[in-house]
Amino acid sequence: MTTKSAAAAARATVYGYPRQGPNRELKKAIEGYWKGRVTAGALRSTAAGLRRANWLQLAGAGIHEVPTGDFSYYDHVLDTTVMVGAIPDRHRDAVAADPLDGYFAMARGTQEVAPLEMTKWFDTNYHYLVPELGPDTVFAADSAKQVAELREALALGLTARPVLVGPITYLLLAKPAPGAPADFEPLTLLDRLLPVYAEVLADLRAAGAEWAQLDEPALVQDRTPAELKAAGRAYRDLGALTDRPELLVASYFDRLGEALPVLAKAPVEGLALDFTEAAAANLDGLAAVGGLPRKRLVAGVVNGRDVWVNDLERSLATLGTLLGLADRVDVAASCSLLHVPLDTAAERDIDPQILRWLAFARQKTAEIVTLAKGLAGGTGAITAELAANRAGLASRANSPITRDPAVRARAAAVTEADTRRSQPYAERTAAQRAHLRLPLLPTTTIGSFPQTGELRTARADLRAGRIDTAGYEERVRAEIREVISFQEKTGLDVLVHGEAERNDMVQYFAERLTGFLATQHGWVQSYGTRYVRPPILAGDISRPEPMTVRWTAYAQSLTDRPVKGMLTGPVTMLAWSFVRDDQPRGETARQVALALRDEVNDLEAAGTSVIQVDEPALRETLPLRTADRPAYLAWATEAFRLTTGGVRPGTQIHTHMCYAEFGDIVQAIDDLDADVISLEAARSHMRVARELAAHGYPREAGPGVYDIHSPRVPGAEESAELLRTGLKAIPAERLWVNPDCGLKTRGWPETRASLENLVTAARTVRGELPAS
Repeated sequence: MTTKSAAAAARATVYGYPRQGPNRELKKAIEGYWKGRVTAGALRSTAAGLRRANWLQLAGAGIHEVPTGDFSYYDHVLDTTVMVGAIPDRHRDAVAADPLDGYFAMARGTQEVAPLEMTKWFDTNYHYLVPELGPDTVFAADSAKQVAELREALALGLTARPVLVGPITYLLLAKPAPGAPADFEPLTLLDRLLPVYAEVLADLRAAGAEWAQLDEPALVQDRTPAELKAAGRAYRDLGALTDRPELLVASYFDRLGEALPVLAKAPVEGLALDFTEAAAANLDGLAAVGGLPRKRLVAGVVNGRDVWVNDLERSLATLGTLLGLADRVDVAASCSLLHVPLDTAAERDIDPQILRWLAFARQKTAEIVTLAKGLAGGTGAITAELAANRAGLASRANSPITRDPAVRARAAAVTEADTRRSQPYAERTAAQRAHLRLPLLPTTTIGSFPQTGELRTARADLRAGRIDTAGYEERVRAEIREVISFQEKTGLDVLVHGEAERNDMVQYFAERLTGFLATQHGWVQSYGTRYVRPPILAGDISRPEPMTVRWTAYAQSLTDRPVKGMLTGPVTMLAWSFVRDDQPRGETARQVALALRDEVNDLEAAGTSVIQVDEPALRETLPLRTADRPAYLAWATEAFRLTTGGVRPGTQIHTHMCYAEFGDIVQAIDDLDADVISLEAARSHMRVARELAAHGYPREAGPGVYDIHSPRVPGAEESAELLRTGLKAIPAERLWVNPDCGLKTRGWPETRASLENLVTAARTVRGELPAS
């Protein structure tokens, strides 16, 4: 095909779309089902209506080929586990008795069985359920969901492309099942898995699929020769099938690198690449392999992970270059639009001048369609769109909102001394122990306590003007009093104020810092039915006034036990926001760190002797390629130390991380120079404690003994046994006892019971320690 005909054939598509609905209808239906207020039939009807609305909206906007199979009740990796029949033994009876309840049991656990482990989807804030595989795993195809959703879309008269997690990525994301050898490699099951994919593909073809997409984002990471060989074999075998749709292998989040030539020569009909995160590298890679003759290239030129309007002229230039490198070039977002909010039109409180800088899923869909139209018909076909785009980009570039000379001058003046504590840990810890006088195995929580219905109602009433600020703050004070009283009665050693005044751990601070914008309806799925509204970081950052001091001081006035000050760290503030793309992230992190440093210093001045600066996203935003990691970790750890470096030796600095592969960043955890770190560990059975020990981590740590993402209440002996496991890796004088994460999403009954069991476990194990 000539370059001209390739351009004329250009079509618009997406890989996935937000699942929740404009008013989070899916979340409400699922949670209603869990509580027995919504029937299974009503839940399925709601889900079908949301799928239909999404597809029709996409098609109406000009998307030529809509995705199916990306919709999920909880997680698309869990859906894949069901599709290939890799149900853990402990869940098989539940799935057999009721597939829907069994599905949710795998996701959330029950009082009888633990859920699957949960961790971050590559370098995003989306969490997936980790498959558990072993040498005895037997796969069996179950294509019912994928086939049914394809048929729903086809019945609407749409061109549809099923989207599946690819076999290589599925196996590389898996972990050894309980009882499997610790060194078991799930990728060794590839030959057992491929026939299952072949069966699913045949079922999809029989149902009317012309194309099927196999997502292989794991191939943008560093891969061994053996893993690349496995990928080549997988797509050689799948490509050789005769009873299948045409295959589009999709990668995103980074450059495809050494996997590109492997896929380029595989007998598949198309590749999808990211031309936002890794445009230059993927362009060079395509040129190096001689392009993709006789293949379809889906070019992800619209960033599916940020909220900024696309530079249409730049994207058209990239697309024009690609026309000479493939038989057909289609236009898409760089990844599923799952990672962005739904529609800017719902935002009534954002300045219209700023709103024109933003693009959520619906606006990104329009950009994709415009680019496909411009590629097919030339720039003359989109003259008005290009003019409006240029004006929007210029408006942002020239706005005084984006630059504050005082902030930039302060950031430029930072020195190495600003990022270091005045004494080394060995000297600080002596001062802290003398001041705090805590027992061995001290108990604490991560920060938040349940956000009750009364609190949410009070917050809504304040927004609506039904109560005034004084009435709302009295409700918050009452909640803090209850939280402090409960912790004292339960016997916790280091208390928290419970964060009753906070809507979200990032949004609360973003609303009090310059440079951030808050949305009203910008919901993005984090996991399951947990949705967050990431703030938008549009300009330079400063702290006009203290943000947490008043509430922390009030909580401390209610008790003689230490109350932790609770802050969100600079890296997490960036990771869980939509960050500006007009300057390096390290510069933005330094601005956030300086604002938080002021808060830390004010907390200390007000008498707070324990301050926790949470960094759960430190691992999450680790670059996918090893070569890119040192530069990131340098500015990320510097930002944390800049936040905490100004306190006195006797002030104990905590940090917290959860749901990530901590083994990849143990050195960085060490480099933070926090006095205490608490980490998720319950689902992984204290693996992180062993990783810290193997590294020789010298400071205090609290690997969690209570999985707060499950409704089940762990018994005291269960928590005690986890503690005993932790003690095999971390000595008692450096081991803390705490939950995995904050308790905001849990109810009070399970929170009370679980924390009472946690304290009992700590006392039990403390009594087993040899007398000093």
